[in-house]
Amino acid sequence: MIHLILGGARSGKSSFAESWCLSQYKQNEQSLIYIATATAFDNEMNERIEHHQQSRDEKWQLIECPLELAEQIKTASSEIYLVDCLTLWLNNLIYSLSKNNSRAEQEHKLKLKFTELTTALQSASEKGTTLVLVANEVGLGVIPMGEQTRLFVDYAGWLNQEIAKNANQVTLVTAGIPLTLKGDVNG
Repeated sequence: MIHLILGGARSGKSSFAESWCLSQYKQNEQSLIYIATATAFDNEMNERIEHHQQSRDEKWQLIECPLELAEQIKTASSEIYLVDCLTLWLNNLIYSLSKNNSRAEQEHKLKLKFTELTTALQSASEKGTTLVLVANEVGLGVIPMGEQTRLFVDYAGWLNQEIAKNANQVTLVTAGIPLTLKGDVNG
């Protein structure tokens, strides 16, 4: 099963995702695995990461995976995986690709990474893995200035569309309130 959870910054999407996973854990007694994609590039981000870590209980196994997400998903067993978040993973990819690649090369490599990820997700889901993916909905605001920022916003939208197309369930969280966009309300 693939469940995409979307929302804006501080919308409650991560809390909702963790609660949803815990409810599945209680029903199925599968292990809970948290795949964190964030990197601490400044003090404020480090504080955010620490806050997320402190809010989770000991049931969660942590895997830090800032770049090689598809490879990590390929190793998934029939457990419950929470990926938080796809948007930070995309940010990490764009940053790593921007160093030695033209815009066309960046876009080509991003499309390959998206294909690798969706293939890995579908394969893991077919093996009985529950995959919960958190992502920011960034397309509701002002069109950003700057080529790299526009690249990020465009690819964040296309990534969300690709995952949603393949997901069994899609939930939008706004002001802490979940709204089911696709799939079964009760999971």
